[in-house]
Amino acid sequence: MESFAYIAQDINGRRKSGRRRAVSEHEIVAWLNERGLIPVTIENADAESGKSPTLGQKRPKYADMASFCWQLATMVEGGVLITEAISTVAEDVDDSSFRETLMDISEHIQKGESFSRSASRYPKVFDRLSCSMLLAGETSGSMQTILHRMADFFSSRDQFVKKLQTALAYPIFVVVFVFGILVIMMTLIIPRFRSIFDQMGGELPAFTRAFLSVYDHIAANSGYAAVFMVFVMFMLYIYSKSSEGYARICRVTLDLPLFGRLIRQAFLSTFCKTMATLLAAGVSIIESFDILSEMTNNYILKDAVVSTKNRTIEGLSVSRAMAMNDVFPNMVAKMVQVGEKSGSLPKVLNRASSYYESKMDTTVATLLSLLGPVVIVVVGAIVLVVVIALYLPIFAMSDIH
Repeated sequence: MESFAYIAQDINGRRKSGRRRAVSEHEIVAWLNERGLIPVTIENADAESGKSPTLGQKRPKYADMASFCWQLATMVEGGVLITEAISTVAEDVDDSSFRETLMDISEHIQKGESFSRSASRYPKVFDRLSCSMLLAGETSGSMQTILHRMADFFSSRDQFVKKLQTALAYPIFVVVFVFGILVIMMTLIIPRFRSIFDQMGGELPAFTRAFLSVYDHIAANSGYAAVFMVFVMFMLYIYSKSSEGYARICRVTLDLPLFGRLIRQAFLSTFCKTMATLLAAGVSIIESFDILSEMTNNYILKDAVVSTKNRTIEGLSVSRAMAMNDVFPNMVAKMVQVGEKSGSLPKVLNRASSYYESKMDTTVATLLSLLGPVVIVVVGAIVLVVVIALYLPIFAMSDIH
């Protein structure tokens, strides 16, 4: 028998921890369930090391995780042993790091560990959400159903990330494009015209003189400007490390026009989808909030999740606790209230996730439709000013002759 350290919680969310000797983790899970406790973490206290080193691990793509869960669920449903199924799926994985992780997990399971325990050794690959769902599947005996839900979740997250990348790719391209035009003009085009003007002699038009004066000023102080920008970024980095600065930056990020709305909609869609997946898998409300609080780095959003969890522990309903926080719109709180009353909270949350995902698509479309004309105007204005300034002397000479 081995000694296992466990953390569990009752139906009210109160946590209890301790140690107990047992043959396997499954015996600990059964013992906790008999006492009305929900296991949160179970670790082998006798093991030489609780987790494998995370050095060298890298987080696999959502698409790879979805493919793994789908294939594993299909093979388990077909009666294939879990260890053999994991090894078989691992052989077809292109990501070498992910493949080695799966092979190691299969070996740990062969030695008597549970799937959830073995997966928890690799937190960069199987995060807390994945491990909690696997543990719920082992406890309830519905691993195939859990794997299908995990596959659906990772597939939806893959599509969600691609939408965000699409939304951010165009603005980044615009900034790089405009910056590239400015660099080419300042390093190649304007110096050549300057040498031509010097050879021509004579007085240049006032607009051209003003333009070249601005150019000379920028060229002479570009080094200082670069140093100043680095200094400002460094000070912002230092400021962001303070609690006040971090909270202020998070707040400003959420208040940005369009981008702030996109961040909020992305958070709400992720929040609803993740909670729906966890609740459908049998994970408790409190544990779900703990997992959700780890899925965002924004202090304002994280605090909203934590405060909602605390109010729920105090006895409020989830909908009431969410309604007391400005981060969650009234519509979300109302939908959660309907889900609580009808006993279909996961289904309602999935609908809310789809709603905010569609709103995010609309925001992205609006953003792209606005950026197009802005880019044309900005680039056109830059080119127009440069062309007028550089060709005015030539037009002036043609008038003289």
